[in-house]
Amino acid sequence: MSTPAATWTDNELRRVGQAEELQLASRRGDGTLRPYVTMWVVRTGDELYVRSAYGPDNPWYRRAKAAGAGRIRAGGFERDVTFADAGPDVHAGIDAAYHAKYDRYGQAIVGSVVGAKAVPVTVRLVPAS
Repeated sequence: MSTPAATWTDNELRRVGQAEELQLASRRGDGTLRPYVTMWVVRTGDELYVRSAYGPDNPWYRRAKAAGAGRIRAGGFERDVTFADAGPDVHAGIDAAYHAKYDRYGQAIVGSVVGAKAVPVTVRLVPAS
């Protein structure tokens, strides 16, 4: 018998989606958390996403992909998560969410997390059971 996948609550989606930044920590092999890294986060529908602004060699991204799990802090709460790939059809919506939320910071910085180069470094945050 399988356990149902955990889902974000409406409150969590709202709080994280409205938060300016998110802090993310991946898990080490012994289960302890690495130091938190601050980054932008966007909500698209009932999903939360982060992207590596500096590509696949960004240390937090490499560690998160290797660990597969960690913890986030944003909007006044913390939650254990797993790091999943984004589906192929969600990237236009993720780009639009980044533009809507962060364009006020200028194209140079927003440009680092949108477009074709950002697709392979997109991480879907999945709440842990």
